Amino acid sequence: MNSRLLANTMRGLALQMVARARASHIGSALSITDMVAVLYADILQVDPGNPQWTERDRFILSKGHAGVALYAALAAQGFFPLPELRFYGQDFSDLMNHISHKVHGVEFSTGSLGHGLPFAVGKALAAKKQNKRWRVVVLLSDGEMDEGSNWEALLFAAHHRLDNLLILIDYNKLQSLTTVAATLALEPLADKLRAFGAAVEEVDGHDHALLRARCKALPWQDGKPSLSKAHTIKGKGVSFMENQVVWHYRSPNPEQLSQALAELAAERAVWGG
Repeated sequence: MNSRLLANTMRGLALQMVARARASHIGSALSITDMVAVLYADILQVDPGNPQWTERDRFILSKGHAGVALYAALAAQGFFPLPELRFYGQDFSDLMNHISHKVHGVEFSTGSLGHGLPFAVGKALAAKKQNKRWRVVVLLSDGEMDEGSNWEALLFAAHHRLDNLLILIDYNKLQSLTTVAATLALEPLADKLRAFGAAVEEVDGHDHALLRARCKALPWQDGKPSLSKAHTIKGKGVSFMENQVVWHYRSPNPEQLSQALAELAAERAVWGG
């Protein structure tokens, strides 16, 4: 499945999962969908038939509240059967509202922000120490950069020259209740990240060709972690959700779901059972 088809499939599945579970964070999931689709269609060396393959690349979704996007990608790529998605957010389901390592293909449970990057840095260091060729990719939210643990992890990654690490920041400029700038201003973010020792590029987080090209060009500088400040749109792909902070928490009703799926030209999932 090519990355654009995978992204559209992920959006349709994520919308239906959130609506069915009456869950939240659909705006956050839609903003990362294109990056995750490119990773799983073209970049990550993984094996759906053997999720614990020792030589696999490791992908860490640090913004675990957007886990519905990753669940959709993994199911679409064959890590587990698509019909299992109907259990998302249900009692006793492994498909928890925040990403869970109990699900095939998920490396690390996240939800408390600021944990994913430190974990990813540890994995990248382990690969270096063991002379392994697998890489580590971690995706963070922009609001998550309010957490001091991320800045400590960046210092550590630069000190240990972890150029087998790719950090993606989902820079949709909205968090929780308002804008990132109004909550805790981060700019000039790229300059700060470079000062902490990363090789930093700013990209369009919805441009598949650009994302693919830059991910295939890793590392961007020898001896430095690569870091992409990816400009994105919260709620990307659904007109009435785009750049609307309310969709950090709201679940679409049946009419809104139908409109969203129509805009995406996405089929309703056949959940089975």
